[in-house]
Amino acid sequence: MSAQSQHIQDLLKQSTWAQNLPKDEWQRVQREIFVREIPANGLVCSKGEKVESWIGVIEGIVKIANVSADGKAVTFTGIPSGAWLGEGSLLKTESRRYDVIAIRNSRIAHMPRQTFQRLLDTSISFNRFLLTQLNERLSQFIAMVEFERLLGPDARVARCIAQMFNPVLFPAGHNRLNISQVEIGYLTGLSRQRVNKALKRLEALALLRVEYGAILILNSAQLAAFED
Repeated sequence: MSAQSQHIQDLLKQSTWAQNLPKDEWQRVQREIFVREIPANGLVCSKGEKVESWIGVIEGIVKIANVSADGKAVTFTGIPSGAWLGEGSLLKTESRRYDVIAIRNSRIAHMPRQTFQRLLDTSISFNRFLLTQLNERLSQFIAMVEFERLLGPDARVARCIAQMFNPVLFPAGHNRLNISQVEIGYLTGLSRQRVNKALKRLEALALLRVEYGAILILNSAQLAAFED
């Protein structure tokens, strides 16, 4: 088995929608997915382009972001390894409304539109997955608007980290996130120094532990509900 095939297989094993596929369909999907390597700060896909694939993060972290006409940048959310994104754009057959940018060197899987559409037409379990995914995504973005407007910087850091442990959207099944303080800053719009201050407070409250280049989650429920 090639390295690329192994990467795709590992991602599919983590993906709940793939677990109920018949063996022949699972293997067909694996063959049809292709992989791209994206360097840090590189574009996975860009706003305005035609949407031709569903995107899975094999390794790394990406962010969904946008830039206004006057140059103001906003980051909507971070997507860690093991997660998929962009299903809404595929379902609506519209041009992409946002940029997806690699925060670090990332390995990205692309499921072609034709494969996505075939699963949509033939797999009840895939459709159920998409309903759950879209509902959870809506809840996530409503919560993001709330904490962006109402919460202070410590809570923004806490909620940002907690979001990447959402068991529905990101079912990696672990409590360790490989992410630097600079990368958390990219996702929250805060400086590295302010992120560091927030992490120290959250660590003192025993909600997480800061490791070199990583965050270990000790209490995800309290982290997700944290307020300043």
